[in-house]
Amino acid sequence: MPTVKIDDVDYELDDMSDEAKNNLQAIQYVDQELLRVQMQAAALQTARNAYGRALANHLGSEETEEEPKLDIPDDLTFD
Repeated sequence: MPTVKIDDVDYELDDMSDEAKNNLQAIQYVDQELLRVQMQAAALQTARNAYGRALANHLGSEETEEEPKLDIPDDLTFD
């Protein structure tokens, strides 16, 4: 029988109520979504770093592997 450890106590899945099983499934879903969002955030941060380096290079800054310090206003618009 499969078991689940919660707070260092093993619980048999077959002995759990349907509500407890639903909560476990919800936790699994949330954990998967958190991982997906964390991976997406890492990819977006990598892209932001690359765009920042490209912008700094385009503006004549020395080429660097470090993330450039950007202070971009939230309300910046382009005509």
